[in-house]
Amino acid sequence: MGFKRKKDSQDLGSEFDDDEKVKRMKKTVEKEKKEILPSMIKNKEKRSEIHAKLKIQKKLEKRKKIKARDAAEKRALELGEEPLPREIPRTIENTREQDETVCKAFDEELTAWNDADEFSSIYKCERTPKILFTTSRFNSTRGPAFISELCDVFPNSHYYKRGTYDLKKIVEYAKNKDFTSLIVVHTNRREPDALLIIGLPDGPTAHFKLSKLVLRKDIKNHGNPTKHEPELILNNFTTRLGLRVGRLIGSLLPQNPDLLGRRVVTFHNQRDFIFFRHHRYIYESKETKEATGSKKKEAKMIARLQECGPRFTLKLISLQHGTFDTKSGEYEWVHKPDMDTSRRRFFL
Repeated sequence: MGFKRKKDSQDLGSEFDDDEKVKRMKKTVEKEKKEILPSMIKNKEKRSEIHAKLKIQKKLEKRKKIKARDAAEKRALELGEEPLPREIPRTIENTREQDETVCKAFDEELTAWNDADEFSSIYKCERTPKILFTTSRFNSTRGPAFISELCDVFPNSHYYKRGTYDLKKIVEYAKNKDFTSLIVVHTNRREPDALLIIGLPDGPTAHFKLSKLVLRKDIKNHGNPTKHEPELILNNFTTRLGLRVGRLIGSLLPQNPDLLGRRVVTFHNQRDFIFFRHHRYIYESKETKEATGSKKKEAKMIARLQECGPRFTLKLISLQHGTFDTKSGEYEWVHKPDMDTSRRRFFL
């Protein structure tokens, strides 16, 4: 006689487990269907709409996290406990690739190298910087206008028209006239696009790409610079190459600034782009009320910056030993497209 075998409790349990697994799988598939990325949508209007919704959602989640963190910190302070340390955000700068040429503080070899380089006499105040500015052979009106503003930035600088003279002859002339640097502003399509800085008499020669130039007249609420010798700020030049470029730039300005002029010249390096800014800082007295009901006013000293211009960005293309020589010159460093293997690889 045939009869149905009763299911054991173990078989029933395994069946229930299988059902739960199937349900979970279905839920994950449904979630994947719901979470469609904007890049997967072909319709432009729908794609932008979903992207905007996701952006708002991320913003709200971020606000919730910040509120929860602030509440936890407040609670810890009330209880007399130390709040949890805040997480350091991951940026391209603090996750850069490791470089062996990054300079360490108080390096004896580095100080000896600096004392023996071409700029040591300027940094020891044995020579005063004297700069000769010139343009490329075919220049526009914007090139000399840029040079006239650079002459206001760098004291003891002179502008000479290029004419048809060869650059090697200009270098020899500048050496005979005791110039410490020669700067050539190259123009292309009536716009300055490159700077060539030549250290005299022994070099080196640095070739920079020039971009995002804004002259003084185009800067809103700009100030006019005085003839005081400015302070110099060189920021974030950390490698051997960066230090050499920084010392070349630093040799353009005198090493004993006049603090009464309140002028500051900044060369800030970030991701191998050197940002130039020229400011003067101003002290102002601002009146503030003590309380809502009282009529008494208290004067407060406030410091603010006023930009004097010009404003531009530099990127190093090559660094050459000695003065300018395209045929037989030896290069210390040349930028090539093969070097740009990663966004987190920097050379300065």
